[in-house]
Amino acid sequence: MKTILLIEDDRALRENTEELLELSNYNVITAPNGKVGIQLGIEKLPDIIICDIMMPEVDGYGVLKNLSSDERTKHIPFIFLSAITEHKEIRKGMDLGADDYLTKPFEEDDLISAVESRLAKAKLLGGMIGDGTLKPEASEEEMRTLEELKAFFNQNGEVSSFGIGNTIFKEGSRSDAIYLVLKGLIKGHTMDEDGKELITSLYHADDFLGFTSFVSQIPYQESATVIEDVELAAISNQNLQEILKKNNSISLQLMELLSQNITEIKAQLFQMAYSSVRRKTAQTLIQFAQVMKTNTEGSIKISRSDLASVAGIATESLIRTLSGFKKEGLIEIEGRNIKIKELKALQYVN
Repeated sequence: MKTILLIEDDRALRENTEELLELSNYNVITAPNGKVGIQLGIEKLPDIIICDIMMPEVDGYGVLKNLSSDERTKHIPFIFLSAITEHKEIRKGMDLGADDYLTKPFEEDDLISAVESRLAKAKLLGGMIGDGTLKPEASEEEMRTLEELKAFFNQNGEVSSFGIGNTIFKEGSRSDAIYLVLKGLIKGHTMDEDGKELITSLYHADDFLGFTSFVSQIPYQESATVIEDVELAAISNQNLQEILKKNNSISLQLMELLSQNITEIKAQLFQMAYSSVRRKTAQTLIQFAQVMKTNTEGSIKISRSDLASVAGIATESLIRTLSGFKKEGLIEIEGRNIKIKELKALQYVN
């Protein structure tokens, strides 16, 4: 029976996860914090370690650093299980040498699958083939979820940064890469027959950018311009195609994600076609607040022309409507910044 060291400071979650793993025929050792976890890792030499990140005494990163620097424990598979979903943190964990990164709340099957996969990999790498060499890793074949695909982008993608106003790609240019937004905000936009800009989509951290076709390098159907300083990780279309061929589960999840994006765009077009100017403006403010992860305590820093483009109204009409919202006490305006004061009231504007 394989032994798992589970390091988790949340008692209820630790006990529930311990029970789940034991029901799957694993022997489980638990630790309530990182300091105890390091001690047990060295003393018990488990077959695999599952570790939270935010913990007292020593955090998960400290646990990984300590155990990976010790000859006795550096080869033990290590899985982060954390509520932290920011990709810079996932990238940090993987760069430190973690074998996997699962986010809370997690599916039971995903956890068991991750444990089985890492144990199988450790067994393969621990054995020899005929000529005495180690069997090769198959990291691309082991991916099962979109989170693991995003982690692959983080680890293997070409990372680049762009400032406000810079263009990532232009409509009509050759599509040769797919991007994962690590931070910042990007607008996808195109021009209508009269030369008026129409924002077709907004991309923020954790979004994929640049999909045109899975099988051919057709031109980009929109331009992508930076609204808020961004950092991107890119891999080639060809590389992504190879990954999807080997991982049917990820292909299906990606198709579902793109289908959801289409549904959201349809809803936006419906709003642009049938809503009043006041409702278009209100919904666009809420949309930007959600995408930029801003609550009522923060401000939206965005150009009036970009707001008008997403709302599908003239800039002059948007400015007049914003002034009306300000008089009604729904928002505050200071220069380019807009602060939502009454979110619920704004949601029910007609």
